[in-house]
Amino acid sequence: MDTVTHGIAGALIGKAVFRGEDMFSSSPINRARIVTWSLMLGAIFSDADMLREFFSRNPMLILTWHRGITHSLVCMPIWALVLAALTRGLARWRKWEAPSFAALTGIYAIGILSHILLDLATSFGTMVWSPLRWSRPAWDLLFIIDLSFTGLLLSPQLLAWVYRQAEGLKNRAIIMWSVLSLISLGIDALLKNVGAPISAQTAVLVIMLLAVFFLLPVLREMGLRVRYATWNRVGLAAAIIYIGCAIYAHRVALDRVEKFVSLFQLKADSFAALPIPPSVWHWDGLVNTPHGVFAVRLDLSESAPLDSIEHRYYPDAFSNRYIEAAKRLPNVQTVLWFARFPVIRFHKEGDDAIVEVSDIRFQSMRRGRTPGFTYRVIMDLSGNVVSQGWERD
Repeated sequence: MDTVTHGIAGALIGKAVFRGEDMFSSSPINRARIVTWSLMLGAIFSDADMLREFFSRNPMLILTWHRGITHSLVCMPIWALVLAALTRGLARWRKWEAPSFAALTGIYAIGILSHILLDLATSFGTMVWSPLRWSRPAWDLLFIIDLSFTGLLLSPQLLAWVYRQAEGLKNRAIIMWSVLSLISLGIDALLKNVGAPISAQTAVLVIMLLAVFFLLPVLREMGLRVRYATWNRVGLAAAIIYIGCAIYAHRVALDRVEKFVSLFQLKADSFAALPIPPSVWHWDGLVNTPHGVFAVRLDLSESAPLDSIEHRYYPDAFSNRYIEAAKRLPNVQTVLWFARFPVIRFHKEGDDAIVEVSDIRFQSMRRGRTPGFTYRVIMDLSGNVVSQGWERD
């Protein structure tokens, strides 16, 4: 899950569960605002591991370091204690009213836990047991950047801000609806560009729903009757329901992948259903076989027979001395450790022998493009490595 969504989720939990206040309120910093800030900071803290990539030239850190010890359930109490101590120190220095050290420790632990669980819900893999075990479990429920889920987390907080007081209510509601509608149109264009378009009807429906929630309650000032915490609690409940729908949809998608394996009598070493945007209805079914990976694009809103659904086969190249030499390279071994659905390709370009290792789990939304995690090794005809690194499409 992206860092911004983690922060939004932490702030929502603070406001909905712990009676936190708006972080940017004009009132002095108090206990309730510190609660909200702490939940948000705790929820984004785990992604601090990405800072190391700015100071290192190691191309493998994205695999070996990211989502490691800062995302660990084992280390979570340590991080919570450290963050609580820093917050208490800052509060004493600034003379702010703050929760107790024990309360802050629990608050930070909840924020960090929300980050870990949301990352587990994606397909990237999270080393939750590090440093005891370096495996990467993944629940395959949500896409790494799920804009629908982010919207569910953010909208109730904006509604609570819009309807916090009568003064300036209409202006706040109209401005917020206009801004969110423009953002929705921008997201629509972005999804089309990356090959995951939504229908025009869906785009119109989103704008209409925004109008219902942001403009309709202006009438007779109905929105002012809803308490600040209630907006946020409804939003948190909606986000939980969304995850519940994703769990159900994943089960349905996984059943279809299993039927696909049975229908084509594939010798499957493993298979999975991975979420793709723009909704919980769209999934990629992937099947590992001894000689390659099958990929089937699933739309749960359609009931077409599985034998007529679009699918592709990514075959492994036949083994040769270049491929075997590449497999012995430490970086390639790291890529193969990380990849759940690896495919190895080989071809020659002039006097260069090229070996590419891809994880089909990160195939591009647009067919024909290089999968997101493709490691390329270029050798001369004698088998000496000329260069190696991540392929950039």
